[in-house]
Amino acid sequence: MHIDIAILGAGITSSAIAFELSKYNKNVVVLEEENDVSLKTTKANSGIVHAGYDPKPGTKMARLNVEGSLLIHELYPLLNFHYEQIGSLVIGSSEKDHQIINDLYERGVQNQVRDLRILKTADEVHHLDPNLNPQIDYALYAPTAGITSPWELCLALAYTAKVNGVDFVFDCKVLDITKNGDVFDIKTSQGNYQATYVINCTGTHADEIYKMVLKDRQDESFEITPSKGEYYLLDKDQGHLVNHVIFQTPTELGKGVLVSPTVHHNLIVGPDADYEFATKDDTDNLQKGLDYVRDSAKRSTDKINFGSNIRNFAGIRATIKGFDDFFIEESKAVPHFINFAGIKSPGLSCGPAFGKEAVRMLLLSGMNLTLKTDFKYYRLPTFFSNMTLREKEESIKNDKDYGQVICRCETVTLAEIKNAMHAPLPGTTIDAIKRRTNAGMGRCQGGFCGPKIFEIIKNEFHLSYDEVYQDRKGSKIVLEETKGK
Repeated sequence: MHIDIAILGAGITSSAIAFELSKYNKNVVVLEEENDVSLKTTKANSGIVHAGYDPKPGTKMARLNVEGSLLIHELYPLLNFHYEQIGSLVIGSSEKDHQIINDLYERGVQNQVRDLRILKTADEVHHLDPNLNPQIDYALYAPTAGITSPWELCLALAYTAKVNGVDFVFDCKVLDITKNGDVFDIKTSQGNYQATYVINCTGTHADEIYKMVLKDRQDESFEITPSKGEYYLLDKDQGHLVNHVIFQTPTELGKGVLVSPTVHHNLIVGPDADYEFATKDDTDNLQKGLDYVRDSAKRSTDKINFGSNIRNFAGIRATIKGFDDFFIEESKAVPHFINFAGIKSPGLSCGPAFGKEAVRMLLLSGMNLTLKTDFKYYRLPTFFSNMTLREKEESIKNDKDYGQVICRCETVTLAEIKNAMHAPLPGTTIDAIKRRTNAGMGRCQGGFCGPKIFEIIKNEFHLSYDEVYQDRKGSKIVLEETKGK
């Protein structure tokens, strides 16, 4: 099968590029080894839309962060993902902190971040966030920072790409890539594809994919170093503890441990940065990392009740050792092969800007791109829990399944679950339904609704018990019958 552009991976970077390319008359396919979008770095994300003051001026990271955060603000009413522009504070309580904050302000000005200002007294800081520790007396205030749902943003972009003609192929592992003349031969577990351009967005495995196509030109390669970050997700009784995204002053390891509300009114705390024990695919929590996050967060506020923790998770970030920027460029050794690699924080914030950047690069590379006349945005359905009373009554009137609540913690209805199973990219597992509807995200973490959703999936798709997965392919919930019928 010949295609114009093959995008490898289906996280936020890939989905944003697919979204932007779906505006043009090109044959585009996304090849993803997992069974859904956003299953790796994108899923295990703090959901922060960074303002753009932190990246070094003149870098791709700085430019794309500022552009991307503005685009997210423009897109959320069009695509209907959860987003709030709540602003962020970088807090300090020492002369060293004050200097770092002053430097970040100057960076932000150079990066053209709007409306930045420094709060120079404890009164100013605590007026904005009263629950911060009393010794905090200085802060950088960035009102354009925000919070979003990473998987919702990714799904909204991917759905729009899908309804505008981009093909998504899941359970499709890339096995080899060879350049023959002007065409890439891509060997996958789902068959072979031929493409004129390849865009590599495979996160922690981007170096391995690039080495496939380089063959004997490995001097052009790069090495991904994984960094692991641990998180606490606290219940909604903690969600209003702080009003903004709270950062401590950054170190050489990154932006440090943050404390922030989420768009679903929880509180998120984390991450650390573990390079010593991190591997590319191991997201198991480590007590050492969780203890570090907990102790570090207390320097921001000592009012967090960690007894309200409902979930811990860990994410893996892709970094390139000694390279403090995104590795975004067309290969010099293999023309028409484009790497989007080393996409660490603020990668989510840059998402929509990655799509714009890919278009710019393709045009510079000589591709002819003509806009479609029938492009349309796909709006995510409004959560039942977010509807007005009148909207809820009207929904139940039109579809009685809206009157049956399956997830009590998050007030998710049967209609929403069925809609998620028949979306442009259907949710076919329990966690896929969770990402699309929030079912199972609440205090009981699916203890009540999980078995019900299991049965709904089984019946809707006519599956046997051992064909219903928790998330990734093969993550069986029921292994076998223990008694005869």
